[in-house]
Amino acid sequence: MVTIESIRKRAYVDGWSIRRISREMGISRQAVRKALLSSAQPQYTRKKPPRCPVMDPFREIISGWMETDKTAPPKQRHTAHRIYTRLVEEYGFAGGESTVRRYVRLHREKDREAFLPLSADWGQQAQVDWFSAAAVIAGMRVPIHVFVMRMRASRVVFAWASPTEKLEAFLEGHIRAFRWFRGVPRECVYDNPKTAVVRILKGPERDEHFRFSSLRAHYLFDSQFCGAAQPQEKGSVENVAGYVRRNALVPVPEVASWQELNGRLLDWCEKNRGRLRELWAKESRALMPLPEFPFSSATTKPAVASKVSLVTVDRNRYSVPCEYAGRTLLAHAFTHEIQITHQGIVVAAHSRLFGRSNPPSFKLEHYLPALKRKPRAAAHLAVVAQMPEVYSQTRSILLAASKDGYKEFGAILMLHAEFPADDVTTALETVLEKGPPTAEAVRQVILNNRCVDIPQVNVPDPLAQVKPQPANLGCYDELLRRRTGNA
Repeated sequence: MVTIESIRKRAYVDGWSIRRISREMGISRQAVRKALLSSAQPQYTRKKPPRCPVMDPFREIISGWMETDKTAPPKQRHTAHRIYTRLVEEYGFAGGESTVRRYVRLHREKDREAFLPLSADWGQQAQVDWFSAAAVIAGMRVPIHVFVMRMRASRVVFAWASPTEKLEAFLEGHIRAFRWFRGVPRECVYDNPKTAVVRILKGPERDEHFRFSSLRAHYLFDSQFCGAAQPQEKGSVENVAGYVRRNALVPVPEVASWQELNGRLLDWCEKNRGRLRELWAKESRALMPLPEFPFSSATTKPAVASKVSLVTVDRNRYSVPCEYAGRTLLAHAFTHEIQITHQGIVVAAHSRLFGRSNPPSFKLEHYLPALKRKPRAAAHLAVVAQMPEVYSQTRSILLAASKDGYKEFGAILMLHAEFPADDVTTALETVLEKGPPTAEAVRQVILNNRCVDIPQVNVPDPLAQVKPQPANLGCYDELLRRRTGNA
């Protein structure tokens, strides 16, 4: 039997020529040359794919669906099962699902993308991203948004939790991260967040938000953006987002405030930095220095105060002093605070509200001047609903006791113009325990609580031995008799 092995042995071992091998073994010279050029292992190469009568009529349909999927959202693309279901329902496909799965797998292997390993110099690059999680804050389960910045070379990561991903939170995340790193990387890499990118231009060019451009100009770093729908270009921080979620936020944190939550995250970040201390020592030396003054993360918009002294910021309302009613003010929106200014002076500050169905945020001191002129408003003043429960109880008691009860209640509220709110509240609780409260009683309790015990003084011995003589009050009786006699 003629085999490739026998042909190769005759040529390379016995030294036969191609003509002799062809003559002696009865095969063509072309076949001999082909055998000598081939490997010792027999190989078979298909000239065209095998026929599949069941799948062949549907190959172009499936390829079209998978091509369209390239522009669809990742979570809304066809799975092999969905392709099989559509073929059965829409085209009467009679084959098995395993046949479709095999074809889809082979088709995807052709389009599988290869990636290049990348690196960065010390202090050169940081990658930035957001991810979502949950936490229990003050007894309520709320969604949280975690800002993450990871140094590319040392792999040190910074994480900060925020109730929102708005522009002001995006800017504050950078400010906090640079302060924690005690330096600034030469460039930061992003996907294409709407808070930073207004419009995606051709290639790597982006039309950036002016506030983000101001941040870059302040800290002097460059911005690099991934291609559209290409988050793998900053895979370092994409991977660390899951790492932070699994290690710093499991189990679900239960904290009293956002400050406590971020304190826990910073503790975790410090432990991570300590584990990478040798790499971080090299990275930290290469960072650019921080500027002399920090950047303000607030976004500023004009806001007109209404007739009831309320300004609207992001569909929520906040009170301002009543003398600014009808004026145009500036609202500065920070991540957790709203500041209202007039001619550069802060006239009101509130904890920020999120959502759309919140009641207005009131502060009593903003309405005291108007309340002094309109005391009857005390009977229905909206701000009382946001004050401690003792004020609602006091109002109910005074209004039930007299038609003019609003006057006494208004006088109690006006005490806030003289004394701190906590002092008034404590005194009102004390008076209410003894009976119907009055403004004078509350004032007196405040003054009593403010009294400080006189410290005992050490009296020198000579002075301590002096005994005061009792007063002689008889002289006054003598004066009285003389006056009566003259009369």
